[in-house]
Amino acid sequence: MAATEGRAGKRPKSVWLTEHPPLKRKADQPAGLDLDKIVGATVRLLDAEGLAKFSMRRLAAELGVTAMSVYWYVDTKDDLLELAVDAVAGEMRLPDESDAAADWRDQLRVLACAYRDMLLLHPWAARLLGEFLNIGPHSTAFSNATLRVMARSGLDPERTSGALAAVFHFVYGFATIRALHEARCRAAGISLDDYFAQVVEAIAGRPEHAETMALSQRAGHARQGHSAVEMLNREFTFALDLQIAGVETMRDRAGS
Repeated sequence: MAATEGRAGKRPKSVWLTEHPPLKRKADQPAGLDLDKIVGATVRLLDAEGLAKFSMRRLAAELGVTAMSVYWYVDTKDDLLELAVDAVAGEMRLPDESDAAADWRDQLRVLACAYRDMLLLHPWAARLLGEFLNIGPHSTAFSNATLRVMARSGLDPERTSGALAAVFHFVYGFATIRALHEARCRAAGISLDDYFAQVVEAIAGRPEHAETMALSQRAGHARQGHSAVEMLNREFTFALDLQIAGVETMRDRAGS
């Protein structure tokens, strides 16, 4: 029984659940160094070099300090990564909730597009979102905004979590796959348009891909003068509209 109670009472690990005493700068600590500067440099390095190449030693070199100076502010590398992923969550634009007449659908689109744009701008964040609790102040503000917007849809509260999962898991998957394609293009030194052209050239004429090619041609994916990004944005907009329409359908079905 005691062991069971111990397991039940153990809190999940998170930098946001750890209490730290106030920092008092030592004489040998670099002047001007603080946690915000460390987190900002972490985000810049992750954007430039990716998660696989990130290290505390590399960060310290970027800041012009020793690795021990960084550890004065954070206990572990994971703590710093958790801080970084919440920092980029703070870049996501939240809808203006002061207008009581605002359409919840439009506000949900604002949130979904902000989430997509953050994942595309910071591709490393996708993996960390799956590894950490995401309960920092910026992540929590975003989560609370999604709850308030969905509450205005009229959907049964018991279905709110499922509806938000449908919308934002879709956004996560769409943006993550696109970010991986864009990373592959950068590594190969080609544009996204060239990448799609190479894919089309590789599968054209193969009978097992005939249906895919026919659908692509009918849908106008290879439309003259339209870039791959424009195509992906069109598909994202339509897919997001499908998710929102699904929320409305389930709401109306429950009320009938």
